[in-house]
Amino acid sequence: MSAATSLSKFPRILAAAAVLLAGIGGSSAESMPDTANGRYSLQPSGDGVIRLDTRTGEISNCTNSPSGWACYMAPDERKAMDEEIGRLQAENEKLKAQLASASAGKIDEAMPKSDKQDAPKDAPKSADGERKIEIPLPSDQDVDRMISFLQRAWQRLVDLANRMQKDASGKI
Repeated sequence: MSAATSLSKFPRILAAAAVLLAGIGGSSAESMPDTANGRYSLQPSGDGVIRLDTRTGEISNCTNSPSGWACYMAPDERKAMDEEIGRLQAENEKLKAQLASASAGKIDEAMPKSDKQDAPKDAPKSADGERKIEIPLPSDQDVDRMISFLQRAWQRLVDLANRMQKDASGKI
């Protein structure tokens, strides 16, 4: 090959290289989805990229298919949680309104926390000034009913034990 023929092929080689570089440039432009002037932040993942919308906070999973890039929004658990919180707050307000209308007292004020309670004016007082608590004792009739109940329960338990012993020994 002469130097003249080699130089004549040079423009064709340059043209082929330019076409090749244009093809690479075109494919690199399609290799990642558009970031829309900084609105989206892209992070490579598995077979595509994760796209974060910096304005709304939504996340999309983008994949490159033969027809081009396609992005699908990822399920947003935070949105579902926010909706549930909103629903529960509305229900809480509704129940508070119902309670307020049903009772004459205020529900927003907390009861004072103290170990001692104010004694009613007609409550009996002991010698040291504290409230005296009286617990009524059961009547004789109540005691008799309880004793009768316990006797019947004990008799049934003894009868059950005797039957089980007879069943175990085979004397049915």
